[in-house]
Amino acid sequence: QVQLVESGGGLVQPGGSLRLSCAASGSIFVTYTMGWYRQAPGKQRELVAAITSGGTTNYADSVKGRFSISRDNAKNTVYLQMNSLKPEDTAVYYCNADVRALGFSRRDYWGQGTQVTVSS
Repeated sequence: QVQLVESGGGLVQPGGSLRLSCAASGSIFVTYTMGWYRQAPGKQRELVAAITSGGTTNYADSVKGRFSISRDNAKNTVYLQMNSLKPEDTAVYYCNADVRALGFSRRDYWGQGTQVTVSS
């Protein structure tokens, strides 16, 4: 059906930056909202940022002013630019996409996750 492949995670020092990418592929008919979630050890998965197909964005309060989400609709790719990273941003980051695939009902798809570690 649809696959989401993430890239860009890694280890960074506090105050540093990382850029995550997530490309959706497969039998895509329409891609609606795309977003990023994260899950830290012992915590629930939480929304970090989301962007609609029209470009409307939504951010968690904890990342406003530091993170920026964008997308390339032609490539079915979503990006998350993360600046001024803090140790509390350490988590596994998951890409999410609301997609209608050819021959299938509209549903959410998830990437495999990419580790982001902020530490000195």
